[in-house]
Amino acid sequence: MDGKTYDVIGIGNAIVDIIARCDDAFLERHGAPKGHMRLVDTPTMEALYKDMGPAIEASGGSASNTMVGLASFGGTAAFIGKIADDELGRIFAHDIKAAGVSFKTEPVSGGEPTARSLILVTPDGERTMNTSLGISSNLDKGEIIPSEIAKAKVVYLEGYLFDRPEAKEAFREATKIANGENTKVALTLSDGFCVDRHRDEFRKLISEGVDILFANEDEILSLYQTDDFETAVRHTASDTALAALTRSAKGSLIIEGTNTFEIPPETVPEVVDTTGAGDLYASGFLFGYTHDLGLEKAGRLGSLAAAEVISHLGARPEVELAKLAKSNGLLS
Repeated sequence: MDGKTYDVIGIGNAIVDIIARCDDAFLERHGAPKGHMRLVDTPTMEALYKDMGPAIEASGGSASNTMVGLASFGGTAAFIGKIADDELGRIFAHDIKAAGVSFKTEPVSGGEPTARSLILVTPDGERTMNTSLGISSNLDKGEIIPSEIAKAKVVYLEGYLFDRPEAKEAFREATKIANGENTKVALTLSDGFCVDRHRDEFRKLISEGVDILFANEDEILSLYQTDDFETAVRHTASDTALAALTRSAKGSLIIEGTNTFEIPPETVPEVVDTTGAGDLYASGFLFGYTHDLGLEKAGRLGSLAAAEVISHLGARPEVELAKLAKSNGLLS
């Protein structure tokens, strides 16, 4: 993978997060499934926003969070995601560029608005996302720039984007380009409900063109329709060349053929907000992977980044991850 400009290029939803605290009763009142992401229409979004407490706005989106984390480790990252020519679109573009991520997608005028997600954080730190995808889900093959894909060691695909046929075609186009350019393909399953919606297509994509799979325990159990984690691990080992499975307080498991690496979790004094934990785990793992640091260290970097992001509100790091990794003896 020598001669590449980017370590990773991510493709996903370009979203601005609106984050607020709430109690479990609020979620029940609004029919929001705790700990999951659901797609909502405009009236539902407006009702939630009117009823929720004080909020903070921050650029988000799963794959874009991962690219920001990668840049914080000192890696080179790019992102492809569709935004509108509106206030939230300008916020998103400014924030991701300011974080050191290359973003060349042009905003679109006169159509749907930039995506937004109301993220409700309960006292136990669990996050529940209510997302209006707006223009972001309209990403199609036209946004896939072959020369940008070719510049990357890895192209990272966000499972959340898989809800529209046009986006699926964009994924397939990116995978086709990557396969011809010595670019590895990584996929994150994103959410258990997302897997439920697209299980067969995900499994087909994984078997045909994915080199690295990211999933949490719920997602991998859903993918293989089993309640037994070890059974899911066996299926994963047979279907993928490399996989990183996160298990919250149990740490993570990295699978490469018959080899597995158990990675312990990092200690977190207080879990404030789990938003972005999986995204930032992928940041650390992909940094370690693309910098040839070995799979075990890649997993430890992932755990470190995930621990940082769940210690505060928001899905992006508040400290420079490269410095944090050096202070923990993971980078020189």
